[in-house]
Amino acid sequence: MARIRVPLNNFVFGEINPSLTSRIDSAVYNQAGQSVKNVFIRAEGGIINRPGSKRLFNFTHTYDDSLKQQIRLEPFVFSSDEKYVVAFSSGQIDIFRINLDGSYNSKVATLTQDVDSNALPIDNTNLTEFTYAQQGDFMFIAHNDFMPRELVRTGLTSFEVRVFEFDTSADGNRVLQPYYNFQGSGVTITPSATTGSSITLTTSSAYFNAGMVGSSLLIHDTQVDITAVTNSTTATADVQGTIERQLDFDSLNTTEGSDKVHVVMPDHGLSVGDSITISEAGALGGINNGSINGTRTITRILNANEFDYQAGGSASSTATGGGNPIISSTAATTDWYEQSYSSFRGYPAAITFHENRLWFGGTPSQPNGIWASAAGEFFNFDVGEGEDFDAIDLEVSVGVTNFIRHLVSNRDLQVFCNQGEFYLPAFQDQPITASIAKISEQTPFGSGFVKPLSLDGGTLFVQATGTAVREYIFNDSEGAYTTNMVSILSSHLISGPLQLTSVKGALDRPGAYAFFLMDNGEIAVFYSIRAEKRAGWMRWTTEGRFHSVCAVDEELFTVSVRDDGSGTNKLFLEQLDKDLNMDFSDDFTGTAGVFDVSAHFSDGAVVDVVDDTEYLGTFTVAGGEVDVSAVKLSTSAEMGYKFVPELQTMPIDGQVPGGPLTGRPRKITNVILDIKDTLSISVNGTNMIIRNVNFNPAQPRVPFTGKKEFRVLGYSKDPTVTISQIAPLDMQLNGMVVEVAF
Repeated sequence: MARIRVPLNNFVFGEINPSLTSRIDSAVYNQAGQSVKNVFIRAEGGIINRPGSKRLFNFTHTYDDSLKQQIRLEPFVFSSDEKYVVAFSSGQIDIFRINLDGSYNSKVATLTQDVDSNALPIDNTNLTEFTYAQQGDFMFIAHNDFMPRELVRTGLTSFEVRVFEFDTSADGNRVLQPYYNFQGSGVTITPSATTGSSITLTTSSAYFNAGMVGSSLLIHDTQVDITAVTNSTTATADVQGTIERQLDFDSLNTTEGSDKVHVVMPDHGLSVGDSITISEAGALGGINNGSINGTRTITRILNANEFDYQAGGSASSTATGGGNPIISSTAATTDWYEQSYSSFRGYPAAITFHENRLWFGGTPSQPNGIWASAAGEFFNFDVGEGEDFDAIDLEVSVGVTNFIRHLVSNRDLQVFCNQGEFYLPAFQDQPITASIAKISEQTPFGSGFVKPLSLDGGTLFVQATGTAVREYIFNDSEGAYTTNMVSILSSHLISGPLQLTSVKGALDRPGAYAFFLMDNGEIAVFYSIRAEKRAGWMRWTTEGRFHSVCAVDEELFTVSVRDDGSGTNKLFLEQLDKDLNMDFSDDFTGTAGVFDVSAHFSDGAVVDVVDDTEYLGTFTVAGGEVDVSAVKLSTSAEMGYKFVPELQTMPIDGQVPGGPLTGRPRKITNVILDIKDTLSISVNGTNMIIRNVNFNPAQPRVPFTGKKEFRVLGYSKDPTVTISQIAPLDMQLNGMVVEVAF
């Protein structure tokens, strides 16, 4: 019988789609597996079992399996020694402090209302959709349903929630917020007065809606607040100051011998015969200021930016000047706007910090709108005169309506929409300003609601279909961004992603890892080492299901759904801990093999017990205790729910004279494993036995490092090797050699 030896010395491509079982021609084939579960892929190419999780906190929420997510974890990092896990749920925010070393401290705050005693707007519908940006003491939270909220750290253990409020002008008459001309082209508005309360506003076409009460309009440069809506063309409003507009310096011109004054007023929106009041203009061309200022009538409209009016005298010379005149009028005008964010128009869905500005993106009424604050002034969104330090107002205009879902600050400002990906390019040694800001379309795939994250030089995002994970990365050779499907070989693992987090050097494992929470309660783990051209996927499962995941620096936290023995599924906050080998676990102390676990498990819970390097078995909690005395008189032990790490290879194949072995009956005769610091491992159900030192039960078992040979029985047309373990103990596999007989 002929034999071949097949080396499997790394598993860098992780778990790949079962549909690839015939691709023995691919370099991926012998560097991947049909199942790579509950392990980390090491930077060197081998695998090591994932850490267990430590139970930290029992949420009081009643678990509802009809909801995608009830609790969503996100990080809040102020400094290396002041960091937190924030747990969002319907109408509630719980905040947990994390110690300098990454360990859990305690819950420090529960918030159910803002500083004005209003209920929090987060609910089970928008929980999986809101975005956030955190810097310093502030976390800004955005969603189309509500005005952005601020989660503000007011002390080491104190927080509060505020409604985002824009700055106001120095005179207090104007809120420095974004505005937009929602009205159709040519629609005018006529104020009944330029000052005062309860003035009447009349539009030339249907515009007003009862939902606009409380919103503001900007007529010329003046804010008016709508207090009542009479009908679709009439509303009542209060004027903040005077309806007027200050012109640019030297906007007036005179012509020798003429009594007409030429005015440059961009987008004036006026008509011939309209009455205007001019003030603060200086003498010009021989006409004194008294004859230039005052109530005047427009005699000619040259274009949308220029008009003439009749002065009180004729000019003796042609001149340009007039200082900075102010023009006010009750005439109908097209120069008016409505605030962009309101209960009627909706609120921004996306938010980020980028180049010392706060950026918002995408409202229901302006789905492709992007707004940036003034430089260094995160609450000032006044576009002013478009100076470099002023706020920025842009649109993603590419012929189709794109709903902006995410803004990501990377080498550029990246814009993720429901139908495509865009970016605002960065300029060398020059920040983004209103004069140079532009949006460039890049790729056409679209993004879902999962917040994208940067990893290993690229930005990972979930495609709008929810069936693929892509990487958005700049290609220097093309001078543009490209979008690569990083899940193409492992598409079966992508099941309706709900959340994404990432760590760099996770839990003492080198490499960058991204953790995708799936709607089936599993976590799909993607790792990448771009410099070595290594990337692959793993699958994590647990007894119960994972419900949320987040990283705080290099520490990983989850919310998990567990039955603690009570017969009811509950929600628990847990932390992945490299010193634990089981989930929902902890270290307990006892006397003569009897442990009080009543604060952790309910009666009826079936738990696994490990004492140092020895697995004692499974035990049932009774009377609040676990009794292992029949096995060992332990005084300390780890107890929890074990998970099963697994690596199942692709069908072992090879090229022999006459062609590949594919489809031919063959058998695996033996498997030689290269393992390190391993206490428990099995090959196709055959377990490795670790002996006690000198066969003395009082001595701990010593982890094995080296080569270990396993004999395997049975023929198959698709023989595979399955690496697993029966005991929740340390396991590291560097590689293997498989001998096949045919």
